[in-house]
Amino acid sequence: MEITPERGVPLVHVGDSRADVENRVGRPVHGPGSSPAVYETTPTLVVHYLPDDTVELVELGYSGDGGEEVTFDGVQLTYRFIGEVVAELEGRGYTCTPSDIGFEFHAGFAVWSMDSLWAGDLDPGASEDDERSIVEGVSVAPYSYFVTE
Repeated sequence: MEITPERGVPLVHVGDSRADVENRVGRPVHGPGSSPAVYETTPTLVVHYLPDDTVELVELGYSGDGGEEVTFDGVQLTYRFIGEVVAELEGRGYTCTPSDIGFEFHAGFAVWSMDSLWAGDLDPGASEDDERSIVEGVSVAPYSYFVTE
């Protein structure tokens, strides 16, 4: 599923109403009427709503093992080593800042890992102590959302 930085994905954009999202995507499988709400899509879609029921943040998880992954500008973002993703995007001119769980791109999205996957999931030759992180999710919102002072 292709992201549009700062905006979201074709199914959900920052600023959409909950009613519009549910008309397009259906009711959430977790969190109906609350925030965040999890929708049964591939990859999994998690939408964070503001108190007025407008979309504040769009998140997508990895699918893994041949499922549809999250992409941007021809680059597969999820289910890849985070270092490779960052290097490929920086090579295309996108800049970012590190966060405690990943990288926040000035274009208006973040890639992150909760370290629930390990390097051996992608590289069968990885040793048990291989510390390479795998991108498990992507968050999309204006860059200002990610900046905390």
